[in-house]
Amino acid sequence: MISLTRLSGTTFVMNADLIERVDCTPDTVVTLVDGTKYIVAESLDEVRDAVIDYRSAIVARAALPEASTVAPVRARQNRLTAVPPRGVTP
Repeated sequence: MISLTRLSGTTFVMNADLIERVDCTPDTVVTLVDGTKYIVAESLDEVRDAVIDYRSAIVARAALPEASTVAPVRARQNRLTAVPPRGVTP
């Protein structure tokens, strides 16, 4: 999520993965994949940099050893569970 500012001065967060394009007309208009448009106070370059920082943070966090460990899933009664490959004991 990136933090943006409406022209009225209120701040909101937007899912950067839903941004289709950013136009400068001269106001900065952020268009989402569903066609929703937001006019924001930030410049086109500031929005672009916020998206880059957001994505960089995701990649950096994924590279951390503690972030890559997955907690074991406990098998529940009457639920589907993964079957280990032959020769591997759980």
